[in-house]
Amino acid sequence: MSRTARPSASSSPSPSSSPSPSGLLRLTTTGARSGRPHTVPLGYVRHAGQMLVVASNLGADRHPAWYHNLLARPVVTVRPDGDDAVAFQAVAVPAQGARRDALFAAVVEAAPGYAAYQARTSRTLPVVVLEQPATDAPQTVTTLAGKLLQVHVWLRDQLRHVQAETEAHFAAPAATRPGLGLQIRQHCLAFCQSLEFHHDSEAGHLFPGIARFHPELAGVFDRLRAEHVVVGRIQDALVALLDDVATADPVAFRAELDRMTRELTAHLDYEEEHLLPVLAEVPWPPVHP
Repeated sequence: MSRTARPSASSSPSPSSSPSPSGLLRLTTTGARSGRPHTVPLGYVRHAGQMLVVASNLGADRHPAWYHNLLARPVVTVRPDGDDAVAFQAVAVPAQGARRDALFAAVVEAAPGYAAYQARTSRTLPVVVLEQPATDAPQTVTTLAGKLLQVHVWLRDQLRHVQAETEAHFAAPAATRPGLGLQIRQHCLAFCQSLEFHHDSEAGHLFPGIARFHPELAGVFDRLRAEHVVVGRIQDALVALLDDVATADPVAFRAELDRMTRELTAHLDYEEEHLLPVLAEVPWPPVHP
């Protein structure tokens, strides 16, 4: 839902294996057109270890703006209510087909008011899973080198995840193979969104800051900036292919994904080889005088 009102929850407590109403959260998306942060309060339900929100818009015939935002930019910030709650980043993935129907049934079991919202409109209410992607990246870092490596490990992990999902798509029998689907689309767009933010941050802040103290690395930065351009073109090609997931060419998508893997892996390896030794002496978080 996209307003503060939320459906009434079932009065009897549910066992941990059953869906349970879990209160409110604040979801911050990035505007699909504006690029600005947009925060809304939403009700959410926990089910089978997943955090679910429904784009009900109180049963209106249009999807709420935050849903359109997360389709364009799947990386979101989630702030559950509660004194002990900690905000975290997630990838927003709308469920599809039979999985969507099963999750919506679980939501309705925990919060029956959503059934009334669905009854008000012919629009199928989207059920969005707020995923926290698994990663081997270290959670605690003490130097800028560690922070850079943390981001790089996350990017490598998410790229491998999208590759695995893509290969699973091609492993399915051709006669029953659907389109690429929202799951692959959202995970790939989340990867691209994070990669773009990372490279923009490097070009605007990290590289100029290091260059002031290490002029001998000028050639390294020239190469890294040139590689950013190459990787950015592949990223643009992937995003363009996924613009309409129903008609996206899976073969072309896999080819671009393979190209991204080759180019980005070489780029990250080169950057780490030349920058990690320099950044190992810089404390993180930054220490201000």
